[in-house]
Amino acid sequence: MAMEQEDMEGRAPAVPMQWAHFKLGMIVAVIALVLDQANKLWLIFSYDIAEKAPVSLAPFFDLVMVWNRGISYGLLQQESDFGRWALIVFAFGVSIGLALWLFRLETRLAAISVGLIIGGAIGNAIDRIAYGAVADFYSMQIFGFDWYVFNLADCWVVVGVVGLLYDSLFGHHKKVSNRSKM
Repeated sequence: MAMEQEDMEGRAPAVPMQWAHFKLGMIVAVIALVLDQANKLWLIFSYDIAEKAPVSLAPFFDLVMVWNRGISYGLLQQESDFGRWALIVFAFGVSIGLALWLFRLETRLAAISVGLIIGGAIGNAIDRIAYGAVADFYSMQIFGFDWYVFNLADCWVVVGVVGLLYDSLFGHHKKVSNRSKM
């Protein structure tokens, strides 16, 4: 039986940073998924948004009920079971790929961002499995322009992508600067 090597002071080595980032990303994914699904279940079954919609929360923000059979912005609408299941398989495939990528990430921001994307992708895939379409509720109007209707899962994906962009533009720069000072 192999024993873990200890450092000079007799302590077990620290958990590799990549493993810590993987765990962080997966915890964020689970939290994002649970929040998304809880929000959808409450709006659909407890609040009964389909009966009450539209509900104006602000001059620019309404609660509505839209079943989206496509992807973001209603693109690639899928009316067939094959198309629906293709989107489900795609979402889970991307989520698995992102989960594997979590092992290689070097920053907490990147891990959190990827976790948000995974949680959002799986949340919308669960909708497709359960309802045949994604439940969207939030509608924004700005300067007379109606934005697309979205849900929390969509928000998680957008915030995750923004986080990854920020990390790739500014996070790496800080590491390179700190390494060059050594």
